[in-house]
Amino acid sequence: MQQFVVPQFIDVEDKIIGPITTRQFLIMLVAGILIFLFYRFGDFTLFIASLVILGGTALIFSFVKINGQPFHYFILNITQSIKKPSLRIWHKHYKKKELDILRNIRPMVPELLMPRKQVKRKHIRDLALLVNTGGFYNPENDL
Repeated sequence: MQQFVVPQFIDVEDKIIGPITTRQFLIMLVAGILIFLFYRFGDFTLFIASLVILGGTALIFSFVKINGQPFHYFILNITQSIKKPSLRIWHKHYKKKELDILRNIRPMVPELLMPRKQVKRKHIRDLALLVNTGGFYNPENDL
């Protein structure tokens, strides 16, 4: 029989530079390039604003985890929760004619009701023994 190696730690991302993963590196690289472009082609206040906004956002998206999940999953979950309401209400509007019809309908009661069986203490005891013994107890053999 062939043996196979089962991969472990499949939820851990690959590290490329020390403790930085590929996703973190790419986010920081894109933010760094954009900040550099603002520094090179914009004035100093645009550079400072982009440094604070883009740099902070990149740091948050790269390194912050909420409940063990990356921050972008947290943002996706929030947007999905906002889009889908958690409370669903059905607004059925009846017309006057429909309400009159519904008021005049008599509830249908079954003609013959099955008589209810009386539960005996011995029957409950036999069921409890049957469950406790894992099906080995047979109430017919107890006679």
